[in-house]
Amino acid sequence: MSKSSKQVFGGPVVVGGNRIPLSKAIRAGDFVFASGQVPFDAEGNIVTGTIEEETRASLDSLSRVLAEAGCTLSDVVKVTGWLKDAGDFAAFNTVYGEYFSEDSPARSIVESRMVIDCKVEVEAVAYKP
Repeated sequence: MSKSSKQVFGGPVVVGGNRIPLSKAIRAGDFVFASGQVPFDAEGNIVTGTIEEETRASLDSLSRVLAEAGCTLSDVVKVTGWLKDAGDFAAFNTVYGEYFSEDSPARSIVESRMVIDCKVEVEAVAYKP
């Protein structure tokens, strides 16, 4: 793939005053790869709260990133998610179902120690020819 066939969206990313070396999303051909989204609000502040609140904030952040690349959640074909506590899976799943109710994408969810103080992170791959 030539460098000119790759588009970068949403940078630079700054957390706690530090520039993070990543792009919010990359288009490569017909696919858009969105980086993992933690519960950021529209101004880039971390949302802390219940798993439901943090899941909504993470999925809203994902939606904003995809929009920058010309996609919506309906274009998502694969989601990967990380939960700080596997015990939050049922509550996460309930909120997730509000965002992906029809033709849900393929998905993997794992329990993981988080590098930012949050309960959830989600990333996605969208297909948009």
